[in-house]
Amino acid sequence: MANFIAEHYDIIKAIHVIFVISWMAGMFYLPRLYVYHVTATAEQAKMLEVMEAKLLRIIINPAMILTFVFGGMLFYFYIENGFLKTAHWLHAKIALVFLMAGLHGFLAATRKKFLRGENKRSEKFYRLINEVPVLLMILIVILVITKPF
Repeated sequence: MANFIAEHYDIIKAIHVIFVISWMAGMFYLPRLYVYHVTATAEQAKMLEVMEAKLLRIIINPAMILTFVFGGMLFYFYIENGFLKTAHWLHAKIALVFLMAGLHGFLAATRKKFLRGENKRSEKFYRLINEVPVLLMILIVILVITKPF
C-alpha cells in the first residue's frame, strides 16, 4: 500500500483537495439554508428541506467520506515514512478536521430537527454557525501551507 501511495502521491493529494473543496462548499452553504429555513413559510420550508437533504446526501456526505479516504491514504504515507514524528502541524490540522466533521454531524442532526418541527435556534445563531466552517478552513489551510511547527 505504501508503494502505491508513494507512486501516486500527487494524484492522491489532488483528489483529496478536490473532495475537501466539495465538502467545504457544502459546509458553507448548508447553514445559510438554515438561516432561510428559520423564517420560511410552509411552502418555502418544503423546498428548503429538499435542498438541504440533497446537499447533504449528494454533496456533503460523499465529499466528507472521500476526503477522509484520500486524507487517510496520505496520513498512512506520513506514518510509513516517519514524517508524523516531526509534523506537529499535521496533528493540529487533524484536530481541526475532526472539529469540522463534528460540525458536519451537528448540521446533519439540525436538518432532522427542522423536519420534525423541533428547531429552537434563531436566524442569528445560524448566521454565526455559518462562519465556523470558514474559520476552521482558514486555520487548516494556514497550517497546511506554512507548516509552522
